[in-house]
Amino acid sequence: MPTVVCIKWGTLFGPEYVNRLYSGVRRHLSGPVRFLCMTERSEGFHPDVEVLPLPVEPFAEPMAAALEVANRQGAMRKVSLFRPGVIPDLEGPVLGFDLDVVITGSLDEIWGMAPGKVAMRHDWVEKRKGRPTGHGSVFRYDPALHGYLYEDIAANAYAEVEAARGSEQRYTSHKAMDRGDFAYIPESQVVSFKHDCLGLPPVNYLRDPVLPEDARVVCFHGRPKMPEAVEGYRGSWLRWSRPCGWLREHWIDRARADLGGEWA
Repeated sequence: MPTVVCIKWGTLFGPEYVNRLYSGVRRHLSGPVRFLCMTERSEGFHPDVEVLPLPVEPFAEPMAAALEVANRQGAMRKVSLFRPGVIPDLEGPVLGFDLDVVITGSLDEIWGMAPGKVAMRHDWVEKRKGRPTGHGSVFRYDPALHGYLYEDIAANAYAEVEAARGSEQRYTSHKAMDRGDFAYIPESQVVSFKHDCLGLPPVNYLRDPVLPEDARVVCFHGRPKMPEAVEGYRGSWLRWSRPCGWLREHWIDRARADLGGEWA
């Protein structure tokens, strides 16, 4: 049975983000799915979402100090997911998602690709600059094989965060790459709303956002976020967006049909 996780802290994202992600995952992975959310606030979660307590790590203080220097306060909480044993009764790998993503197609290939490797998509900006860094919105790993992702930062949090310049995705992907333990998820399967769906001006003013044919996951890193893109985004001339019908369908309508309006 596939195990899928996300992490939610603070109040930026409400429980509907977790529930809609759960709905998208279970509709697009074959067979039963175990879905967990690491959080300190689980009010409003669908009953099928398994809750993991969000820990205060013993290395939290030096990690926070290094993040403050990097001006990335509050980042890198995701490393708690990498601790071996944090998910009870786990066998095999874990597929993880950030909350600002929408599932639009089958996840079976991403789940099954490159067994034994840490898998992430190439970050859009880093690729453009010629740098080998994964993007953290979608990640697959196995705590039994990749426990070093937790253990290395636990042993020397300040130095590891400093080396990664406060970036969890840089830390995770570079650690795995250094061990020959990394694979890129195909770029056509994990796409960016702002880079792959909008188009540059004036295209974004003249055309509705497009959903690329092979897209399985659409990432809403930066702006606009999903609620903004559904209604139409006016916050930036570069990221200006007409209302997005396919996003409303995949993120809201199908989730409500699946879980019921109470949960989505």
